[in-house]
Amino acid sequence: MRSELIFQAIVHESNRYMLCRVIAKGTRALHRPNTRLQETTNAALEHLIHASKPPAKHSSSKPIHERLAA
Repeated sequence: MRSELIFQAIVHESNRYMLCRVIAKGTRALHRPNTRLQETTNAALEHLIHASKPPAKHSSSKPIHERLAA
């Protein structure tokens, strides 16, 4: 269910606006003709969940939205 995916993804990006932007970019990048947009959105959420670790408190690396937006 998509709501479960969103709750898992918000751990990686706590700003809901940035989460929406990252998922929209991922959906545009992953979408293929003749496939449902809903399935592509779910795939983008799953990529975000599995591709990133939860941020550390004193991490010096870039935030997830900067890494995925590039």
